Amino acid sequence: MSYPDELREQVEEYLQQLRFSEGPATEGIEEAMLYSLLAGGKRIRPVLALATAGALGVEPQSVLPLAAALEMIHSYSLIHDDLPAMDDDELRRGKPSCHVAFGEDVAILAGDALYAEAFRLVLTKQEAEPLRLLAAAGELAAATGVNGMVGGQYIDVEGVSVAGPEGLRELHSRKTGKLINASVESVCLLEGVDEERLVNFRAFAVELGVLFQIVDDILDVTGSDQELGKPSGSDQRQGKRTYVSEFGLEEATALAGVSHQQAREALAKAAPSGAPQLEQITDFIAKRES
Repeated sequence: MSYPDELREQVEEYLQQLRFSEGPATEGIEEAMLYSLLAGGKRIRPVLALATAGALGVEPQSVLPLAAALEMIHSYSLIHDDLPAMDDDELRRGKPSCHVAFGEDVAILAGDALYAEAFRLVLTKQEAEPLRLLAAAGELAAATGVNGMVGGQYIDVEGVSVAGPEGLRELHSRKTGKLINASVESVCLLEGVDEERLVNFRAFAVELGVLFQIVDDILDVTGSDQELGKPSGSDQRQGKRTYVSEFGLEEATALAGVSHQQAREALAKAAPSGAPQLEQITDFIAKRES
């Protein structure tokens, strides 16, 4: 299956050189941070950022600090998701979860530190016109706060989502979709994209987030621990609302097909001259097996 591995390799190389501790006293927390951050994966969020830059005619490497920050925030969310108080998963990307390897206390702090260091990286290393940089950082904060990822996680753990398809879509558009949306929209803001084009890119990113979640829910049922790099069936065991629990496997698969088509249509409007790397990512998300 085609995937822009050249962008993933750029992200991986950049992440590998990141260091956070300025002295021996905090080397332990840096070790825990890097343990999770460098655990591998397709790096979909930072690769999306680089691919969006390419679609805008900008050198992808120019947004590497922002892209790395996206992956740091994603890693922080996974560390906290895996904690016993949350999803209680002991495996992540084929390795013991951070709290299993380092203890719950260090894992919590490692997640907190990754979030803080992500913003420090953007604000000190990402080159851009100041107001555009602030807009991009603001989008990143909004996407991960009360009205974004953390709000979605709260709705999930408290079980307060509204019944029906719209409630399910709202839950996952916050919990998963907002950070995916920010991976595209923050780059657009960084580059000063006009409002009409921004709306089209946003529509693409929102639908891509929905597609990612539907496929993720399907894989949670159909994939194995080895394929997923984490325990399969976790959502079902915890009684969480998913597209499969709500619609069944067959209908969820059909919904993924519709979402895939809508994402491609929105992308065609956002990038009428073509965006091959974003197209690759969209197709990969629709057809991924892990």
